[in-house]
Amino acid sequence: MKYMKVKYVKIGLILVLVAVVAYACTTAKSQKNMSTRQNMLKSFYPVLTSVTRFFGINNKVALAKSATSPVTSIYSIPFELITGETTDLSSYKGKKIVIVNTASDCGYTGQYEELQKLYEQKKNEIVIVGFPANDFKQQEKGSNEEIASFCKKNYGVEFPLAMKTTVVKSPDQHAIFKWLSDAKQNGWNEHAPSWNFSKYVLDEEGKLLGYFDPGVSPLGKDFMQVLNTPKP
Repeated sequence: MKYMKVKYVKIGLILVLVAVVAYACTTAKSQKNMSTRQNMLKSFYPVLTSVTRFFGINNKVALAKSATSPVTSIYSIPFELITGETTDLSSYKGKKIVIVNTASDCGYTGQYEELQKLYEQKKNEIVIVGFPANDFKQQEKGSNEEIASFCKKNYGVEFPLAMKTTVVKSPDQHAIFKWLSDAKQNGWNEHAPSWNFSKYVLDEEGKLLGYFDPGVSPLGKDFMQVLNTPKP
């Protein structure tokens, strides 16, 4: 009986923490640099990942069953960097590419720190491209200039960022995310981002290896296993 009470207390505490994070994620406050809310979200990121991992929330992983060749190439799809230049992914051919949709006011925003750490560790082998988007609970309201400043000052982000765009399935969905979430283009995957900080991994030849929900850490075992897949 005592064990059951302790168990329910632990579950109750976890639910309270989830409620606090959920409240923080849905009460908007837009300021330059790190706002009080953003500081709170950064502090709660480890708690959020622990809770979602415990309950199996936002932890979906979808992997290619084989080295599926894409129907069309992602390398030729243009996109705009946050600094204004137009480019494409062809310059990164020969490296694995991590594509992630990002936001500055989300419980997962602390993942910027993990992504930057991953980039520093493996920048000779991979590139990370962040696509800021305001698609989930309006958690990326800032301008491109504000986003770039926020990421650099608060998380030391050095990997490329694209201009703010739309990543969910819709008429406005960015062409890169249409490719990533359309099996008729990428060869197998239909998963669009489920929330901010959904991640995709492409191999050195532009084949899609996997989709990872926001709760999957870019430094975690599941993600690193795919990232360390031998070159084709």
